[in-house]
Amino acid sequence: MKNKIYQTFDEAVADVPDGSVFMSPGFSGVGVPRNLLAALHRQGAKGLTGISNNCGSLDEKVDVGTLIEAGQVKKMYAAFTSPTHPSQISPFVRMYNDGEIEAETVPQGTLAERIRAAASGIGAFYTPASVGTELAEGKEHREINGRTYVLETPLHADYALIRAFRADTFGNLQFRLTQRNFNPIMAMAARVTIVEVEDDIVPVGELDPDKVHVPGVYVNRLVKIPPDGIFD
Repeated sequence: MKNKIYQTFDEAVADVPDGSVFMSPGFSGVGVPRNLLAALHRQGAKGLTGISNNCGSLDEKVDVGTLIEAGQVKKMYAAFTSPTHPSQISPFVRMYNDGEIEAETVPQGTLAERIRAAASGIGAFYTPASVGTELAEGKEHREINGRTYVLETPLHADYALIRAFRADTFGNLQFRLTQRNFNPIMAMAARVTIVEVEDDIVPVGELDPDKVHVPGVYVNRLVKIPPDGIFD
């Protein structure tokens, strides 16, 4: 069995090239892979396309907004592209208004389903979520059972940066709390899945099969968060 355990976050993201598409969960702090994002920031890859629930928070913690502010990201797919209050200006909003970054806003459920479609090998799907809005312009529409739907396509990624609670050496993953929203589907939708592990990486067979949320076949690299890692 190939060794999937890497000793450092920097080693795990060292080969991410310029122009890559990456996924990173961004819904609630407990699920954000801050250590891997910090390593990718240090690594310096540019021209990236990001897929995340949002475009970074206004606190000082490392998240996808760290890469955006550093000029490493050229485009974002996200459900939330602006802070919740109009008086708050995030680095992403400033850069978007200045024409320094592109963005595609995707309804949150549609975003999750586009990622899941990539993970499941689904070619496309119809949803009513954006009908009648700017988000549906230029997309195929179809009436089904008297209701109008919009065709949406999968969102694939070259790399998924994931945070899990526990893993085994094969890469079977267990999540906790809000880690279970975007992390599992993103882990299955990328060509290379890199995981930072909070609790421990245990030998194969020690995880309760009923508590495995993502099979190790989808996971390529594991890094145990050290005591000095960036915790939420």
